[in-house]
Amino acid sequence: MANTEAVKATLRSGKFNKNAARRVRVAGQIPAVVYGAGLDSVAVALDPKVITKILHSEAGHNTIFDLDIEGGAAAKAMIVDWQYEPIKGKLLHVDLKRIAMDKAMRVSVPVMLEGVPTGVKNSGGILDQLLREVELECLPGDIPSHIDVDVSGLELHGSIHVSDLPHAGKYKFLVPEETMVAHVTIIKEVAPAEPTPAAEPEVTKGATKAAAEPAKK
Repeated sequence: MANTEAVKATLRSGKFNKNAARRVRVAGQIPAVVYGAGLDSVAVALDPKVITKILHSEAGHNTIFDLDIEGGAAAKAMIVDWQYEPIKGKLLHVDLKRIAMDKAMRVSVPVMLEGVPTGVKNSGGILDQLLREVELECLPGDIPSHIDVDVSGLELHGSIHVSDLPHAGKYKFLVPEETMVAHVTIIKEVAPAEPTPAAEPEVTKGATKAAAEPAKK
């Protein structure tokens, strides 16, 4: 899915180590690398607000946008990898890939379930989604933001497979058609644990023999 807003990138120069990346972040930007389309990789700095907005959009990292690199030609690109700071959740680094709009590419797209299954409403089942993303191949301009599938007709123990997903002519699924996407199941009751029989007091053989013999007068 394309984004009309252009992303501006500033070229980075010098050594590309942790200290250099830290200086980029202190300046309010995030370090990134741009590669692909048969061209050399380029180290750049990006506005973290713009990248965060793209990652949180409907299409997320599958968004294709115009990348305007300072002093270079503009290109179509998308986010292929990103790293967050584990505690504060700030972006640390981003990898961008140049995209050729006339060449098919592989992407993973979220699978969105729509409706409440009959087996949940009427039979007390639960809906369990096993496949949350599906890999497909298509032209960059035809990447869907998500794949929708209606599960309202699912009965108890019913299931949805990749073969049941909408198959548009613009893209091809790369996972087996028999792969299960979701099913309606039941919560298995856990049988209570059987009480452990109380242990009988241990009696020594000598004590047993003494108890059995009559007392001598």
